[in-house]
Amino acid sequence: MTALPSSLTAERLALFGTLLSVFDAVHPLCDHWVQSSDDARLKGLHGDHYVYADGTPLPDGADPVDADVPVYRASVLGRAAACRHVRSYTAVQLATALSVTRALGHRVPIGALLAGAAVNAATHLVIDRREPLLKLADTFGKRGYVDHCTAARVNDKGEVTAELSGPGSALMELDQALHRAIGIGAAALTTWLATRPRARR
Repeated sequence: MTALPSSLTAERLALFGTLLSVFDAVHPLCDHWVQSSDDARLKGLHGDHYVYADGTPLPDGADPVDADVPVYRASVLGRAAACRHVRSYTAVQLATALSVTRALGHRVPIGALLAGAAVNAATHLVIDRREPLLKLADTFGKRGYVDHCTAARVNDKGEVTAELSGPGSALMELDQALHRAIGIGAAALTTWLATRPRARR
């Protein structure tokens, strides 16, 4: 295998390190500051049953046609919330990566940035819908970890319930670890596309 020029190797390593740092650093910002509380709560909803806009299921036997306020299929509401979150996450990630690389004197082709952002966005959407993440946890023998490390939630009546996902849960830790690992691939793809000879013409 022919060795790359040392200047190209250094450029690639520097760009990869910068992109990886940006992707990793803005991830929790987007998940905890940019994402709305409603989207965080609703994005994992699944099922054909009807729910109100806040995710509360209709009472048993209630006819959705007779509801006084809008009602939605749970999966439709969940997908919409997840898409809104991924849209804002991708916008912040792209803006930050573009700003940082430009400020440091590197003009990354927009196509390369979009490719890396697409990898992060598509996988983020799938993972944040929760059911695929639970299936992956089952596949890798992590369901015991997920079931054991739930989070206690206290409602306004003082009632305590266990929640499978969200802050403090194993599922959220698995979510974050997977997003960060995928970020490595997204940064590597962006770097490779940005530093190919064809990209410099």
